[in-house]
Amino acid sequence: MTAYILRRLWQMLPTLLGVVVLVFLLFNWVGGDPAYILAGKMSNPEQIANIRKQLGVDEPFWVQLWIFIKQIVSMDFGASWSTGETVSHVLATRLGPSLTVLVPLTILETLLSIGLALGVAYVRGSLTDRMVMIACTVGMSISILVYIIVFQYVLAYQWGLFPVQGWGDSFSENLFHYALLPILIALAVGIAPSLRLFRTFFLDEINQDYVRTARAKGLSEKRILWVHVLRNAAIPIVTHVMSNLPALLIGAFLIERFFSIPGIGREVILAVERSDFPVIKAITIYVAVATMFFNLLTDLMYKALDPRVQLK
Repeated sequence: MTAYILRRLWQMLPTLLGVVVLVFLLFNWVGGDPAYILAGKMSNPEQIANIRKQLGVDEPFWVQLWIFIKQIVSMDFGASWSTGETVSHVLATRLGPSLTVLVPLTILETLLSIGLALGVAYVRGSLTDRMVMIACTVGMSISILVYIIVFQYVLAYQWGLFPVQGWGDSFSENLFHYALLPILIALAVGIAPSLRLFRTFFLDEINQDYVRTARAKGLSEKRILWVHVLRNAAIPIVTHVMSNLPALLIGAFLIERFFSIPGIGREVILAVERSDFPVIKAITIYVAVATMFFNLLTDLMYKALDPRVQLK
Protein backbone atom coordinates (compact mmCIF):
# COMPACT_ATOMS: atom_id res chain seq x y z
CA MET A 1 0.00 0.00 0.00
CA THR A 2 2.76 2.46 0.96
CA ALA A 3 4.72 1.66 -2.18
CA TYR A 4 1.62 2.21 -4.30
CA ILE A 5 0.93 5.60 -2.68
CA LEU A 6 4.53 6.74 -3.14
CA ARG A 7 4.50 5.60 -6.76
CA ARG A 8 1.25 7.48 -7.44
CA LEU A 9 2.59 10.62 -5.79
CA TRP A 10 5.70 10.40 -7.95
CA GLN A 11 3.53 9.98 -11.07
CA MET A 12 1.64 13.16 -10.18
CA LEU A 13 4.73 15.29 -10.76
CA PRO A 14 4.80 15.15 -14.59
CA THR A 15 1.04 15.68 -14.68
CA LEU A 16 1.33 18.71 -12.41
CA LEU A 17 4.23 20.03 -14.49
CA GLY A 18 2.10 19.77 -17.62
CA VAL A 19 -0.70 21.69 -15.91
CA VAL A 20 1.77 24.37 -14.76
CA VAL A 21 3.18 24.84 -18.26
CA LEU A 22 -0.32 24.95 -19.79
CA VAL A 23 -1.56 27.52 -17.27
CA PHE A 24 1.59 29.60 -17.75
CA LEU A 25 1.22 29.63 -21.55
CA LEU A 26 -2.48 30.45 -21.43
CA PHE A 27 -2.06 33.39 -19.09
CA ASN A 28 1.08 34.77 -20.76
CA TRP A 29 0.17 34.31 -24.42
CA VAL A 30 -3.62 34.25 -24.50
CA GLY A 31 -4.45 36.38 -21.46
CA GLY A 32 -2.79 39.52 -22.85
CA ASP A 33 -0.31 41.86 -21.23
CA PRO A 34 -1.21 42.28 -17.52
CA ALA A 35 0.57 45.65 -17.45
CA TYR A 36 -2.01 47.15 -19.79
CA ILE A 37 -4.81 45.69 -17.67
CA LEU A 38 -3.43 47.14 -14.44
CA ALA A 39 -2.49 50.48 -15.95
CA GLY A 40 -6.02 51.11 -17.22
CA LYS A 41 -7.06 53.37 -20.06
CA MET A 42 -5.33 56.50 -18.70
CA SER A 43 -1.71 55.38 -18.86
CA ASN A 44 1.54 56.19 -20.59
CA PRO A 45 4.45 54.02 -21.77
CA GLU A 46 6.52 54.83 -18.67
CA GLN A 47 3.79 53.60 -16.33
CA ILE A 48 3.30 50.43 -18.35
CA ALA A 49 7.05 49.73 -18.37
CA ASN A 50 7.24 50.27 -14.61
CA ILE A 51 4.33 47.87 -14.00
CA ARG A 52 5.88 45.26 -16.27
CA LYS A 53 9.12 45.50 -14.28
CA GLN A 54 7.29 45.19 -10.94
CA LEU A 55 5.37 42.13 -12.15
CA GLY A 56 8.45 40.56 -13.71
CA VAL A 57 6.78 40.17 -17.11
CA ASP A 58 9.66 41.98 -18.78
CA GLU A 59 11.86 38.97 -18.05
CA PRO A 60 12.42 36.14 -20.57
CA PHE A 61 9.70 33.48 -20.63
CA TRP A 62 11.86 30.81 -19.01
CA VAL A 63 12.58 33.17 -16.09
CA GLN A 64 8.87 33.93 -15.70
CA LEU A 65 8.10 30.18 -15.75
CA TRP A 66 10.71 29.55 -13.05
CA ILE A 67 9.18 32.32 -10.92
CA PHE A 68 5.75 30.73 -11.38
CA ILE A 69 7.08 27.31 -10.31
CA LYS A 70 8.67 28.85 -7.21
CA GLN A 71 5.34 30.47 -6.35
CA ILE A 72 3.63 27.08 -6.55
CA VAL A 73 6.26 25.33 -4.43
CA SER A 74 6.19 28.07 -1.78
CA MET A 75 2.38 28.45 -2.12
CA ASP A 76 2.94 32.19 -2.33
CA PHE A 77 1.22 33.64 -5.41
CA GLY A 78 1.75 37.22 -4.34
CA ALA A 79 -1.05 39.74 -3.88
CA SER A 80 -4.37 40.15 -5.61
CA TRP A 81 -4.25 42.84 -8.29
CA SER A 82 -7.71 44.14 -7.41
CA THR A 83 -7.84 44.06 -3.60
CA GLY A 84 -4.19 44.00 -2.57
CA GLU A 85 -4.77 40.99 -0.28
CA THR A 86 -2.34 38.12 -0.45
CA VAL A 87 -3.70 35.31 -2.59
CA SER A 88 -3.21 32.80 0.23
CA HIS A 89 -5.39 34.95 2.53
CA VAL A 90 -8.03 35.30 -0.17
CA LEU A 91 -8.28 31.53 -0.66
CA ALA A 92 -8.12 30.75 3.07
CA THR A 93 -11.01 33.10 3.88
CA ARG A 94 -13.14 31.96 0.91
CA LEU A 95 -12.71 28.22 1.41
CA GLY A 96 -14.73 28.03 4.64
CA PRO A 97 -18.01 29.44 3.22
CA SER A 98 -17.75 27.14 0.20
CA LEU A 99 -17.23 24.05 2.37
CA THR A 100 -20.11 25.10 4.65
CA VAL A 101 -22.42 24.69 1.68
CA LEU A 102 -20.70 21.94 -0.30
CA VAL A 103 -19.95 19.37 2.42
CA PRO A 104 -23.58 19.02 3.66
CA LEU A 105 -24.75 19.20 0.05
CA THR A 106 -22.50 16.35 -1.07
CA ILE A 107 -23.47 14.14 1.87
CA LEU A 108 -27.21 14.76 1.49
CA GLU A 109 -27.20 14.42 -2.28
CA THR A 110 -25.25 11.15 -2.18
CA LEU A 111 -27.37 9.54 0.54
CA LEU A 112 -30.70 10.66 -0.95
CA SER A 113 -29.69 9.61 -4.45
CA ILE A 114 -28.58 6.17 -3.26
CA GLY A 115 -31.75 5.62 -1.23
CA LEU A 116 -34.08 6.79 -4.00
CA ALA A 117 -32.17 4.89 -6.69
CA LEU A 118 -32.41 1.68 -4.66
CA GLY A 119 -36.14 2.27 -4.21
CA VAL A 120 -36.63 2.84 -7.92
CA ALA A 121 -34.52 -0.22 -8.74
CA TYR A 122 -36.71 -2.26 -6.39
CA VAL A 123 -39.84 -1.32 -8.39
CA ARG A 124 -38.03 -1.33 -11.75
CA GLY A 125 -40.29 -1.44 -14.77
CA SER A 126 -43.33 -0.27 -12.83
CA LEU A 127 -45.33 2.93 -13.31
CA THR A 128 -43.54 4.46 -10.32
CA ASP A 129 -40.18 3.81 -11.96
CA ARG A 130 -41.30 5.48 -15.21
CA MET A 131 -42.80 8.48 -13.42
CA VAL A 132 -39.64 9.03 -11.38
CA MET A 133 -37.49 8.88 -14.51
CA ILE A 134 -39.79 11.36 -16.28
CA ALA A 135 -39.58 13.69 -13.27
CA CYS A 136 -35.77 13.43 -13.31
CA THR A 137 -35.64 14.22 -17.03
CA VAL A 138 -37.87 17.27 -16.55
CA GLY A 139 -35.78 18.41 -13.57
CA MET A 140 -32.55 18.08 -15.54
CA SER A 141 -34.05 20.14 -18.39
CA ILE A 142 -34.63 23.19 -16.18
CA SER A 143 -31.79 25.67 -15.79
CA ILE A 144 -30.33 26.25 -12.34
CA LEU A 145 -31.14 29.94 -12.82
CA VAL A 146 -34.84 29.07 -12.86
CA TYR A 147 -34.49 27.13 -9.61
CA ILE A 148 -32.65 30.01 -7.96
CA ILE A 149 -35.15 32.68 -9.04
CA VAL A 150 -38.25 30.63 -8.20
CA PHE A 151 -36.98 29.37 -4.85
CA GLN A 152 -35.76 32.81 -3.82
CA TYR A 153 -39.03 34.48 -4.80
CA VAL A 154 -41.40 31.88 -3.32
CA LEU A 155 -39.59 30.42 -0.31
CA ALA A 156 -37.55 33.47 0.71
CA TYR A 157 -39.43 36.55 -0.47
CA GLN A 158 -43.09 35.52 -0.34
CA TRP A 159 -43.13 32.90 2.40
CA GLY A 160 -40.21 34.25 4.42
CA LEU A 161 -38.88 30.80 5.28
CA PHE A 162 -35.27 31.63 4.41
CA PRO A 163 -33.15 34.77 4.02
CA VAL A 164 -32.88 35.92 0.43
CA GLN A 165 -29.10 36.29 0.72
CA GLY A 166 -26.35 37.07 3.19
CA TRP A 167 -23.56 35.56 5.27
CA GLY A 168 -22.48 35.96 8.90
CA ASP A 169 -19.51 35.31 11.13
CA SER A 170 -20.94 32.35 13.07
CA PHE A 171 -20.57 28.86 11.59
CA SER A 172 -23.85 27.62 13.09
CA GLU A 173 -25.73 30.69 11.86
CA ASN A 174 -24.34 30.27 8.37
CA LEU A 175 -25.05 26.54 8.22
CA PHE A 176 -28.56 26.52 9.68
CA HIS A 177 -29.75 29.93 8.49
CA TYR A 178 -28.03 31.29 5.39
CA ALA A 179 -26.91 28.02 3.77
CA LEU A 180 -30.20 26.11 3.97
CA LEU A 181 -31.83 27.57 0.87
CA PRO A 182 -28.67 27.31 -1.29
CA ILE A 183 -28.31 23.67 -0.23
CA LEU A 184 -31.98 23.01 -1.01
CA ILE A 185 -31.63 24.52 -4.48
CA ALA A 186 -28.42 22.61 -5.20
CA LEU A 187 -30.16 19.40 -4.08
CA ALA A 188 -33.09 20.05 -6.40
CA VAL A 189 -30.66 20.55 -9.27
CA GLY A 190 -28.20 17.75 -8.56
CA ILE A 191 -30.32 14.90 -7.27
CA ALA A 192 -32.02 14.13 -10.62
CA PRO A 193 -28.86 13.28 -12.63
CA SER A 194 -27.35 11.41 -9.67
CA LEU A 195 -30.53 9.40 -9.19
CA ARG A 196 -30.62 8.38 -12.85
CA LEU A 197 -26.95 7.44 -12.83
CA PHE A 198 -27.09 5.44 -9.59
CA ARG A 199 -30.22 3.64 -10.80
CA THR A 200 -28.24 2.52 -13.85
CA PHE A 201 -25.44 1.22 -11.63
CA PHE A 202 -27.91 -0.78 -9.54
CA LEU A 203 -29.74 -2.21 -12.55
CA ASP A 204 -26.44 -3.36 -14.04
CA GLU A 205 -25.66 -5.26 -10.83
CA ILE A 206 -29.17 -6.74 -10.53
CA ASN A 207 -28.61 -8.67 -13.77
CA GLN A 208 -25.41 -10.31 -12.53
CA ASP A 209 -25.09 -14.02 -11.73
CA TYR A 210 -24.47 -13.49 -8.00
CA VAL A 211 -27.90 -11.85 -7.67
CA ARG A 212 -29.63 -14.83 -9.25
CA THR A 213 -27.67 -17.09 -6.92
CA ALA A 214 -28.78 -15.04 -3.92
CA ARG A 215 -32.42 -15.27 -5.03
CA ALA A 216 -32.04 -19.02 -5.46
CA LYS A 217 -30.84 -19.22 -1.86
CA GLY A 218 -34.06 -17.59 -0.72
CA LEU A 219 -32.77 -14.12 0.21
CA SER A 220 -35.33 -11.33 0.11
CA GLU A 221 -35.17 -8.72 -2.64
CA LYS A 222 -34.58 -5.93 -0.12
CA ARG A 223 -31.63 -7.72 1.43
CA ILE A 224 -30.17 -8.42 -2.00
CA LEU A 225 -30.45 -4.75 -2.94
CA TRP A 226 -29.24 -3.18 0.31
CA VAL A 227 -26.42 -5.65 1.01
CA HIS A 228 -25.14 -7.29 -2.15
CA VAL A 229 -26.12 -4.92 -4.96
CA LEU A 230 -25.27 -1.75 -3.02
CA ARG A 231 -21.83 -3.02 -2.06
CA ASN A 232 -20.91 -4.02 -5.61
CA ALA A 233 -22.28 -0.78 -7.06
CA ALA A 234 -20.36 1.28 -4.52
CA ILE A 235 -17.22 1.51 -6.66
CA PRO A 236 -18.80 3.44 -9.60
CA ILE A 237 -20.75 5.55 -7.09
CA VAL A 238 -17.54 6.48 -5.25
CA THR A 239 -15.90 7.26 -8.61
CA HIS A 240 -18.73 9.60 -9.54
CA VAL A 241 -18.84 11.40 -6.18
CA MET A 242 -15.08 11.79 -5.76
CA SER A 243 -14.52 12.98 -9.34
CA ASN A 244 -17.11 15.73 -8.82
CA LEU A 245 -15.69 17.07 -5.55
CA PRO A 246 -13.01 19.41 -6.97
CA ALA A 247 -15.41 20.75 -9.60
CA LEU A 248 -18.02 21.54 -6.95
CA LEU A 249 -15.85 24.32 -5.53
CA ILE A 250 -15.88 26.11 -8.86
CA GLY A 251 -19.28 24.91 -10.07
CA ALA A 252 -21.13 26.55 -7.18
CA PHE A 253 -20.37 30.06 -8.42
CA LEU A 254 -24.00 30.77 -9.39
CA ILE A 255 -25.28 29.75 -5.96
CA GLU A 256 -22.60 31.81 -4.22
CA ARG A 257 -23.12 34.79 -6.49
CA PHE A 258 -26.91 34.95 -6.13
CA PHE A 259 -26.84 34.40 -2.37
CA SER A 260 -23.81 36.63 -1.68
CA ILE A 261 -21.83 33.75 -0.19
CA PRO A 262 -18.14 34.76 -0.03
CA GLY A 263 -16.84 31.44 -1.30
CA ILE A 264 -14.34 30.17 -3.86
CA GLY A 265 -16.83 30.08 -6.73
CA ARG A 266 -17.86 33.70 -6.22
CA GLU A 267 -14.20 34.68 -5.94
CA VAL A 268 -13.49 33.05 -9.31
CA ILE A 269 -16.20 35.13 -10.98
CA LEU A 270 -14.92 38.34 -9.38
CA ALA A 271 -11.34 37.50 -10.36
CA VAL A 272 -12.37 36.92 -13.98
CA GLU A 273 -14.33 40.17 -14.08
CA ARG A 274 -11.34 42.08 -12.67
CA SER A 275 -8.70 40.20 -14.70
CA ASP A 276 -7.10 39.25 -11.38
CA PHE A 277 -4.57 36.78 -12.79
CA PRO A 278 -2.79 35.79 -9.54
CA VAL A 279 -6.06 34.61 -7.97
CA ILE A 280 -7.18 32.76 -11.10
CA LYS A 281 -3.81 31.03 -11.53
CA ALA A 282 -3.68 29.97 -7.88
CA ILE A 283 -7.20 28.53 -7.94
CA THR A 284 -6.47 26.69 -11.20
CA ILE A 285 -3.35 25.05 -9.76
CA TYR A 286 -5.03 24.16 -6.46
CA VAL A 287 -8.02 22.58 -8.24
CA ALA A 288 -5.64 20.52 -10.40
CA VAL A 289 -3.75 19.31 -7.32
CA ALA A 290 -7.01 18.54 -5.50
CA THR A 291 -8.23 16.53 -8.50
CA MET A 292 -5.10 14.38 -8.50
CA PHE A 293 -5.26 13.74 -4.76
CA PHE A 294 -8.96 12.89 -4.91
CA ASN A 295 -8.20 10.40 -7.69
CA LEU A 296 -5.61 8.78 -5.42
CA LEU A 297 -8.07 8.73 -2.52
CA THR A 298 -10.66 7.13 -4.81
CA ASP A 299 -8.30 4.28 -5.66
CA LEU A 300 -7.60 3.70 -1.96
CA MET A 301 -11.33 3.63 -1.25
CA TYR A 302 -11.73 0.94 -3.94
CA LYS A 303 -9.48 -1.32 -1.88
CA ALA A 304 -11.46 -0.61 1.28
CA LEU A 305 -14.80 -1.33 -0.42
CA ASP A 306 -13.66 -4.45 -2.26
CA PRO A 307 -10.67 -6.41 -0.94
CA ARG A 308 -10.43 -8.16 -4.30
CA VAL A 309 -9.15 -4.95 -5.90
CA GLN A 310 -5.39 -5.04 -6.39
CA LEU A 311 -3.49 -1.75 -6.27
CA LYS A 312 -0.72 -2.00 -8.82
